[in-house]
Amino acid sequence: MTTGLDTLTDKEKQTLRLILRGHDAKSSARELGLSVHTVNERLRDARRKLGVTSSREAARRLLAEEQPAPETLGDKALGDALAAADAAQHPASASQRRAWFGLGSGHALTLAGVLAMSLILAALLIPASPLSVLPVSLAGSTAAEPTEAAAARAAEDFLALVDESRWAESYAATGAQFRSLNTLERWAEVSEQVRPPLGKLLTRDLVANEYVPAPPEGYRLVKFRSTYANGTAQTESLSVAWEDGAWKVVGIVFD
Repeated sequence: MTTGLDTLTDKEKQTLRLILRGHDAKSSARELGLSVHTVNERLRDARRKLGVTSSREAARRLLAEEQPAPETLGDKALGDALAAADAAQHPASASQRRAWFGLGSGHALTLAGVLAMSLILAALLIPASPLSVLPVSLAGSTAAEPTEAAAARAAEDFLALVDESRWAESYAATGAQFRSLNTLERWAEVSEQVRPPLGKLLTRDLVANEYVPAPPEGYRLVKFRSTYANGTAQTESLSVAWEDGAWKVVGIVFD
């Protein structure tokens, strides 16, 4: 059965995703390189198709449709047990995924299989093939406020640093758990191997921003769908936690 969401165009969805990220019509126009009139037309058509009077309500409807069903975390194993379970379910080859860093000391860089991120979000995972790299650096560009929109901006700012190969700045924006397991040198080394081959970023759209009630204080899982000049299209999932008065990236997975 066709719904209002099914009738939205890609351009209308793109504009609604910007609204989810905290933009208004004027800033969305700047982001898209369009006139405010064109953006308002897209939003008006989207509201009409969805039968709502608010652009933010239309954006929330789109987010609810696009984000995956939340996983139950209570029964999941931690650490190596979780990694083993994930590897058993997804026997991916090196051409499908690459785990950049292990879940703790003694774990070597794994080229075959995939290590799952533990609930303490201390592991950094990145796919191998057309997948990309993420550096964490939110210095000066993220809102000093623990809101949903600020978390999404922090995650996107982090990815922008990675796009520019600013490894040191991105590393400085990661959380304490991440840095306790990964040195700047290691982060820069692996990032340099994985991100530049993707080429220029073409598009990056926010597709999910949800709260995950994991210990110690929960975190937000922010997902983007991005495309690159070399033909890669991937989902970039960043776990961000509120730490020392700012959003910090504590986990990364690309697939």
